Amino acid sequence: MMTVRSIKQGGKSGYHGIWILSLRFRHFFIVLLVFLVVWACIVALSHLFLPSATISLPHGSFNAPLSPLAGQLSHPPPEVRLARTLPLAKPMNTNCGHHNCFDVYRCGHSWEKDGRARVPVYVYPLVRFVDEDGIPVAVGGGASPLSREYFRMLDAIQRSEYHTSDPSKACLFITSIDTLNQNHFRAREVSQALASLPFWNNGTNHIIFNMVPGSPPDYSSVVELDLGDAIVAGAGFSSWTYRPGYDVSLPVLSPLAENMKENPTSSRAWLLASAQINLHPEYDAELLHLAQRHPTRFLLLGLCADTPTNHSVRCRFGHAENTRYLYPQVLQSSTFCLVVRGARLGQPALVEATAAGCIPVVAADSYLMPFHDVIDWNRAALFVPESALSETVDRVSWVSEERAWELAAQVRWLHSQYMATAEAVALTTLDIITDRILPHLGRLYCHWNVAPTPVSPKSPLFLPVTAPREQGFTAVVLTYDRLESLFTLIQKLVKAPSLTKVLVIWNNQHKSPPHASLWPKVGKPLKVIRTRANLLSNRFYPYEEIETEAILTIDDDIVMLTADELEFGYEVWREFPDRIVGFPSRTHVWENVSHSWKYESEWTNHISMVLTGAAFHHKYWSYMYTTSMPGNIRDWVDDHMNCEDIAMNFLVANVTGKAPIKVTPRKKFKCPECTNTEMLSADLNHMLERSRCIDRFASLYGSMPLQSVEFRADPVLYRDNFPEKLKRFNDIGSL
Repeated sequence: MMTVRSIKQGGKSGYHGIWILSLRFRHFFIVLLVFLVVWACIVALSHLFLPSATISLPHGSFNAPLSPLAGQLSHPPPEVRLARTLPLAKPMNTNCGHHNCFDVYRCGHSWEKDGRARVPVYVYPLVRFVDEDGIPVAVGGGASPLSREYFRMLDAIQRSEYHTSDPSKACLFITSIDTLNQNHFRAREVSQALASLPFWNNGTNHIIFNMVPGSPPDYSSVVELDLGDAIVAGAGFSSWTYRPGYDVSLPVLSPLAENMKENPTSSRAWLLASAQINLHPEYDAELLHLAQRHPTRFLLLGLCADTPTNHSVRCRFGHAENTRYLYPQVLQSSTFCLVVRGARLGQPALVEATAAGCIPVVAADSYLMPFHDVIDWNRAALFVPESALSETVDRVSWVSEERAWELAAQVRWLHSQYMATAEAVALTTLDIITDRILPHLGRLYCHWNVAPTPVSPKSPLFLPVTAPREQGFTAVVLTYDRLESLFTLIQKLVKAPSLTKVLVIWNNQHKSPPHASLWPKVGKPLKVIRTRANLLSNRFYPYEEIETEAILTIDDDIVMLTADELEFGYEVWREFPDRIVGFPSRTHVWENVSHSWKYESEWTNHISMVLTGAAFHHKYWSYMYTTSMPGNIRDWVDDHMNCEDIAMNFLVANVTGKAPIKVTPRKKFKCPECTNTEMLSADLNHMLERSRCIDRFASLYGSMPLQSVEFRADPVLYRDNFPEKLKRFNDIGSL
C-alpha cells in the first residue's frame, strides 16, 4: 500500500498502472482458487454417495437409451430414514399358493404379442433406506444400495416389454431393495422397509429375489425375512421349503463363470471332476477315497494350501502334485462335473459346470434344480443319491457316448438360454410367473426344453410330462368292408395283455358298419368311428378316444400276428418310443440309371421303413402327421390313396434322425382270405407309384431323411432249445 501511495504522489503513471493490474490479478486468482476447491469437494462428495453400481452398466448401454434405473443412478438416490417403531412386514405365509395369495384381478392390463403373454411389472424407484443412525439397511457393494447382479436384473426388467411405469396398471411388483444376499442386509430393517412400500399390501403380487439365503450356523434354504404373501424367487430351495406353483427356484450366479468362454477344442480328458469348496468333512473324505480308487478318471480339486483365498485357482486335493488349475476353466477338461450338497443347497458350482459345458452330476437329495417347474433336468444332468456318492464314477461310466453328447448339448443350451447372466435369470423368472397367470398363453414343454435348431434333430417325445391316461396300447384298425378278416383280427388283438382298446376306423361312406350285436364279443373296449371321407390319413388322426401314448396301426387283413408278437412289439416300442416299431419292413435304394429313388420290397437285411399296416408309434406322430406334415404331402396321399406309411416314415426320420425298428423275423404278410385283385400291393403300378412317392417326398424335404440300418429286434432265447415255460415270448412266427 505504501508503494501505491508513493506512486500516486509522484505521478509515475506507468508504474501505477502495473501495480494496480497486479493487485486485481491476485484477487481474481484467489477467487478462482476458492471456486476450484469448492468444485472439487462437490465432485468428491458426489462420488462418495453415488452408488458403485453405476460402473456396472451392461456393455453397449452407453449407446442405448437409459432405463429408468440407469437414469436414477446418475445422481444419489433419495434417502429414507426408518424409525425403530415402524411396523414389520408379516411373517412369510408358508401355505401360499397361486389360488389363495395371488391377486389375479390386478393383471387385467396384460397383453399378448406374437403368441406370448406379457404382464405389466412395476419396479419401485431406487431409494436408500437407512436406520435412525444413518446406517444402510442393505448394502450391495461398498456404499451402493444395489449389488452389481441386482442392478443388472432390475435394469433388464425395466428395459423389457414387461415394464410399466404406472403402478395402477401393474400386475407384479419388484422392490429396489437388494435382497439377493442374506449376508448383505439386516432382516429386521428390511422387513420394516418392505412394509413401508406404498403398494406392499402384505406382499401380494410382489417378487423377492434371493440367491444366498440363510446365515450360519443353519444356512437355511430359504431367505430369513418376513415377506407376508410375497413370491420368493430364490436359489437353494429344498422340497420342504418350496411352495409349489408359487415360488420360483433360481440358480446361484457365479462371477467366475460369467466371463468364461467355451473352448470347443478342449479335450475332455477326465470322466468326472469335482472342484467344490466348503463341503462337509464327511463328503471330503468320501470323495478323496473315490479319487484314490479312480486316479485316472476322477479329478478331485480344492483350494491351494498356499493361496486359500484365491478361488480362481485349484490344486489336486490330497495329492502331492503341485500343478495349479485355473477355475472354472479346468471343468472344460471333464465330461461330468460333480455337484454335492454344500453348506447351502444352492451352489455356484452348478452354474460353473454348465458354463463349462460339463454335465452336472447332482448329489443333493432334496435340492430343487433351477427353474425346475419348466426345465426338464433329466435331459441335461444326472442325479445320484447322497447315499450312493461312492458309486458316482461307476454310474457315469455307464452313460453311452451318444447319451453324453445329447446331455452336454442340452447343458450348453440351457445355460446360454436361462442361466448365463443375471438378466436372463430375471426375465426367465417373469416368463415362468406369467405362464402361471395366463396358462392358456403359456409356453409348451418343447419351447422351454428344445433348442430351436433344424440342423440337429432331436426326439420330440418327453415322456415324463406326457403321462397317458391309460397304460398299454390302443389298436387302430382301418377298414372298408372286409368283415370276416376284420372280426378275426379283433379276436386276435384282444389276446395281447397290454391292449387297452380297439378303435375300428370305418372308412366306407356307402355302407354302414354292422349292428353292434354282430360284432365279436370281446373283453376289451371296442369302438367304431365312422369317417366322413375315404382317406388313408384317417388312420393317423389323433382321435380323442386314444388315451394311451402307444398306438398300434394295423390293417384289417393282418391276421397272422400272434399275441406274443404283438406284446413283444409293444415292449420294444417302450424302449424306443420315438421310433416306428413294427413288423413288415421295406427299404429305399438309389438307381444310378434313372437317377431316382426306388421303393424296394425284396427281402433284404437293410431296412429304412416299417410299414404302418402293422406298427407301433407314439400318439405325438399322429398329431404331427395331421397338423404339421410338410408341403402338401398329406393331401397328395389322400388324393392318390397311397404312400401314407412312407409319409409317416419320412416325418419321423426327419425329426429324430433315426431309423425305424423291425421286430421278429416274420416277413410274410399276406391276407389268406384275399385274392390278388383285392390287394393293392399286387399291382405293379402301385409299386411304381410308391417309388415316385419317395422321389416326391425327398424333393419336398430337400434331402433324404430315411436312415438305412441292419437291425432287427428278437426276443431273448426265442430260437434256443430251452424250456418254453422259461421263455416269455414263445409264439413267435417264422420267416
